[in-house]
Formats: sequence, C-alpha cells, structure tokens
Amino acid sequence: MNPLAQELNSQLKDTVAGRFLSPMGSRLYFPKGIIAQSAEAKKSAGKANATIGMAYSKGNPMILSAIAESMPALSAEQIVAYAPTAGVEQLRKDWQNQILKKNPALKQEKISLPVVTQGLTNGLSIIADLFTEESSVTIASDPCWDNYSLSFEERRAGTLKAIPFLGKGSAGLDLDAIGKAVREEAKKGQVRILLNFPNNPAGYSPTVKEAEALKKIFLEAAESGADVLVICDDAYFGLFYEDAIYKESIFSLLADLHERILAVKIDGPIKEDYTWGLRVGFVTFGSRGLGADHYNALVTKLMGAIRSSISCVNTPAQYILMKALADERTAKEIAANQETMKRRYIQVKDFIAKNPNNRALTPYSFNSGYFMSFQCHGVSAEALRVKLLKEYGIGVISLGDSCLRVAFSSLEEEQISSVYKTIFDCAEKMAT
Repeated sequence: MNPLAQELNSQLKDTVAGRFLSPMGSRLYFPKGIIAQSAEAKKSAGKANATIGMAYSKGNPMILSAIAESMPALSAEQIVAYAPTAGVEQLRKDWQNQILKKNPALKQEKISLPVVTQGLTNGLSIIADLFTEESSVTIASDPCWDNYSLSFEERRAGTLKAIPFLGKGSAGLDLDAIGKAVREEAKKGQVRILLNFPNNPAGYSPTVKEAEALKKIFLEAAESGADVLVICDDAYFGLFYEDAIYKESIFSLLADLHERILAVKIDGPIKEDYTWGLRVGFVTFGSRGLGADHYNALVTKLMGAIRSSISCVNTPAQYILMKALADERTAKEIAANQETMKRRYIQVKDFIAKNPNNRALTPYSFNSGYFMSFQCHGVSAEALRVKLLKEYGIGVISLGDSCLRVAFSSLEEEQISSVYKTIFDCAEKMAT
C-alpha cells in the first residue's frame, strides 16, 4: 500500500470513519505529484511557473475568442484554467456558509469544509468508493432513485437493502420498518443507511417528530456499540411545502450526535437552486468523534478519488455559482420559484383529495420536492407509462413494476388537472 495512503489511514485509526473504510478507501491517497507541486508553485513561484500543462500568454491562459465571448462575466482564468482538486477554495467556504445558514443546528467547527464534486451523482459515487465493498449492506428506501443501484451495487459490488420507508397512503415514514432494519444491521457491528429527503421518487420529507425519531434510532444503534454511517442525499433540500416538515437536513441532527456516527451530507445547487446542467455538488462530513486532522484525512482521500476519476470539477461552473450566491437577486428568485412549485404541489394535492378512490393508483405520502408517486394495483407501472406516452402524449416514469413517478415540477399549473385526470382514467381502464 502506498505510504501516503498508510499515513492517512493512521490518522483515521480508531475512528468511525477509519472503521468504515473499504479496501479501496484504505488505498486512496492524494499524490504529491503534478497537481500538488503545481499548487505549491502557484503560491510561491515568483519568476516563472513551468509546472502545469496549460498554455499561457502574457500571464493569462490562452483562450479562444468564441469561448471568451460566450462568458463575458468571467476571466480566462475562471473559464479555462484547471480548478483545484477539492474545488475553488472560496466556493467551498461560500457553500459551507450556505449550509450553516440553512441548518442553524450545525456548528462550523463540527463539520468539514465541503469538497466540490461533479454533481451529486459523483459525490455519491466517491462516497461509495470510500465506504462500500462486496460485503457492505446499505439500507435504502423502496422505491428509490435507480442510480443508487449503479453506484453502490454495480460499481462497488455492495448490496442495497430495500426497505419501504413510507407507510401506506398518507401514513408518512414507516419508522418501525426503518428501526427494524437498522437494529438488524447494528447486530452485525455496522449500519450503513442512505437517506434521501425530499425523497425521489415519492416526494416526502420527515416531520419534526419523525426526524427526532430517526435521530433516536441512530443514537440507539451507536449506543449499542455499532458504527453508523448515514449518507444524506439532500438533492432536493429546501423544497418544503408543509409547516410540519423538519426544515433542516437530517445531517444537522447527526453531525455531532455520537462518536460512532459518521454523517455525510451530499448536496448542491442543482435542484434547490435550479442549476441542473452546471453539475456542481458538494460532500461534507460530520461526526462528534472527528476533529480537523481527521476531516483533512477524509478530504484528502476524497481528493484522491476525484483526481483518479474526473481529475477536477468544471471550472466556469464553480465561478458562475459563486457569482449567483453573491448576487442580491438570487434569494428572491429562488423564493419566487419555490412559490411556483408550491402552487403546483397544492394543485396536485387538491386533485388527489377530490379523487380518492382510484382502484389502480394509491399515492405515496408526499409533501416536498419535485415529484410524487403512485403505487400501482392491478396494472403494471411500465405498461401504464407506455400507454400514457403512446396514446396520450404524456411522459411519466416507471420504477419497477409498481411505482409510477410524476414530476409536477415540469408541469405548468394549467396542465396539472388534465394530466392527472388522464393518468387516473387510463389506470382505471387498464385495471378494469
């Protein structure tokens, strides 16, 4: 094993993070090679910097006019230069400030500085690299986003333990099912669980009471002697439409809860700030048992995962996001967009309330996010999807044979009633 990896492993020894490292995670390190030497030279080289494979002219990166003119608000350095492996330092600080502002229960000294990733999928993938191996079991909701299987099972050969996180109809979280699954894994010494709130595909976030109940479940597992890894996929964070919802990330309840709990927050502006194609995400760690040196070791391993896969994250996207976060118009525009989303949500809720007895479709609990989903009875979700698309020109998503997801986020308000009526009528006819 590389001595640099061994050094990082020794720094994490006897911590919850060190005990969770997969064989690949144990091997990861950040080389003191081209990137590290170039960063050192950038800070100190006064006469000439001949370290990095970029072409400069008169102190600036060479750039094509067509590219420079397409991004007039950014400099050549901000458009075409390589970004640091962990991301632009100021953006990492800006995003940490966003996290602290939106999650007042968190304390800055208790969490790591976020690492920039190429979207949330890349964040999930490198966390799977660090903490998943063939013997790993990760509890996940059923249904869940289909990319989890690719990241944790196909890429890392782990196992997703599918648990119905939601009760029937409007019952909310099935805390009994979640608690049972956590206790079963705790008996084996380690618990890995993937939480996605607001949930994709169901569009549900825990209430304040449910969030506290989840906290209790994880604390009891840790107090029993098990190590607990909670991965918080906060892709749709902030898109909350009901007063009873816990308005912070579950990460804020866990980041300083117990030495045996390692919380990982994977988030970004992609969904919550409407920047889908910029592909900028963040990974942040939190644990009572970790200090600055431990976080530095974890971040360095993440940098190794990034360096060995994508090298670094898109530079102009990071600077564009920095400008957006600093712009005085941003908060108002985000609030206005969220009001639009809430109105669409209310329309969907109203339609379902007025049509409660569809024989083929039962809505999963939903109160947040971009989506809501139906559990299908007596009809295949895939067959229903195909019929809606081919005969009515309506596109929806089937997940497995029994879950149909509808993204009201992409429907205009005037479309909602007619689209849902068509879905209901088509499902009824097929079930009959």
